[in-house]
Amino acid sequence: MSKYQYVLLLGLTLFGGTACKQSSREEAQQQFRQRQEAILERDAPRPAPAPTDTITTFPATADKPVTEPAASRTPAPAGDKVVGVKDGDTIVLLQNGEPVTVRLYGVDTPEKTQDYGQKAKQFTSDLVFGKQVRLIAHNTDRYGRTVGTIMLPDGRSLNEELVRNGYAWHYKAYSKDKNLANLEVDARRFKRGLWQDANPVAPWDYRKGKRDQTSASKSKTSAAPLPAGAAKRTVYLCNSSGSSVYHRSKSCHVLDRCKQEVLAVTEAEAIREYGRRADKVCTAP
Repeated sequence: MSKYQYVLLLGLTLFGGTACKQSSREEAQQQFRQRQEAILERDAPRPAPAPTDTITTFPATADKPVTEPAASRTPAPAGDKVVGVKDGDTIVLLQNGEPVTVRLYGVDTPEKTQDYGQKAKQFTSDLVFGKQVRLIAHNTDRYGRTVGTIMLPDGRSLNEELVRNGYAWHYKAYSKDKNLANLEVDARRFKRGLWQDANPVAPWDYRKGKRDQTSASKSKTSAAPLPAGAAKRTVYLCNSSGSSVYHRSKSCHVLDRCKQEVLAVTEAEAIREYGRRADKVCTAP
């Protein structure tokens, strides 16, 4: 190695050592600064934590409905108790301690003396008697009865259930309810209830036939001669369309079966106005 090369190698070695010492010094200074910053951050005061029992509320938004607390809700009306079932389409409710007769809207069940008349009454009784129901009143009929729809405790309509199960006709003369009309069509198709009969008689036709018979009976009796003293003699009769006789004795046991009012009229009135004939079961005392 020449002298020149030796001097050059020595210079590079010294310069490298100096550079390494400079780098180590800067690295030590950087580490010292980082340690100082960590100490300052550790000793700096921190804000107190928020109380854990604090509840933060937010205003309601349009897409998040507010639910009324259950404790402040007003309970739905419990309805009225059914205390009587007169027939399939007529019941008695107890409203404010007073009985209210309700004629079911849009339906007509068989009369009690018709086929399925008693079954219709029993069907209604099984669904509502002694239970709380809700009345949706429509109007009042000429007999002073409330005409309406009866909602059962489970939300079904008594009116619809009668038609659905074949215990009532859709009363088209007083109702245009399409749902009732469709229910009758289904009941007919599947021969439910009264639709099992080949030719069931609609209750309005049945009542008309009874009225015609009563009118004929009155016409016949009005032409009959009156018994002597009929204009002054008091007799007793059951004020029911199913009765055709009068009784000369108020104590006649037949009157005990009367479900309606017992009227006291003259024998002439019983014959002429009511179309009645003398009862042969009980005689005058």
